[in-house]
Amino acid sequence: MGLFVNITLDGITNGMVFAALALALVLIFRATKILNFAQGAMAMMTTFIGFTLLNRGLGYWWALVAVLAIAFVLGALVERVLIRPLQGKSELNPVIVTIGLLVVLEGLAGAIYGNSSRGFPPAYSQSGLTIGHTKIAFSHFDIFILVAVLVLMVGTLALFRATTLGLRMRASAFSGEISRLLGVRVGRLLTLGWALAGVAGALAGFLVAPTSSFSPYFMDLILVYAFTAAVIGGLESPVGAVAGAVGVGLALSYVSGYIGSDLAPLGGFVILIVVLMLRPQGLFSFGRQRQV
Repeated sequence: MGLFVNITLDGITNGMVFAALALALVLIFRATKILNFAQGAMAMMTTFIGFTLLNRGLGYWWALVAVLAIAFVLGALVERVLIRPLQGKSELNPVIVTIGLLVVLEGLAGAIYGNSSRGFPPAYSQSGLTIGHTKIAFSHFDIFILVAVLVLMVGTLALFRATTLGLRMRASAFSGEISRLLGVRVGRLLTLGWALAGVAGALAGFLVAPTSSFSPYFMDLILVYAFTAAVIGGLESPVGAVAGAVGVGLALSYVSGYIGSDLAPLGGFVILIVVLMLRPQGLFSFGRQRQV
């Protein structure tokens, strides 16, 4: 029973880590209708900047605030410099550009910081909590991850469902030309969508780095699992992204704990295949098909 509880808690924690980046993918897709394959690399780069600030004596929370601000600017710059010129062209072009950006950022990080792995300091202790006389695989840092991701999810939901800004962002992504005719400043909103996704990705980097081998490639596998979670939940649903991420995290944890860690990635992909077969639009996607 103790093993099952610990495996489940570990799966939930891993799922919340995946959810942080999955929410960034959902945010940018919902705001711009673009899948950013460089989201993980952008998070990696800002996390390395945070690592540098921490090594120079800046406090953890001030470093986090600085990194979130830098990520906001980085996301906006990527949209204005790389994505904006592609408007009106093939939908495949942004995909190619973001993949290219991923390669460039990982190469740049490797050239500046080296490719060796290192440790990243967590915000709180990673030692398991003790309940009664039993120590469980759930720490103060895991609680921080859980709270941070839930706050990010609620914030994303509130943005798109309860604010005029979110409504305009969705309208701009759905039909930019009509939105312009209605007086919406589409360009600014698309830039804002990328900037906010950059902030979400930077938060994900700070949550992932202490739990993994911190190197220029530490977000690659997380991006795969986050993308899987976003697709399972529905690419436009923040709640679906979190639910899908927890499902992937639990699947990986159960397979790793009871069968073997080498087969762990299969758990998440089996769930993805089953969901796509039964509900291709995602479990939490309720939108109707558009007629052209």
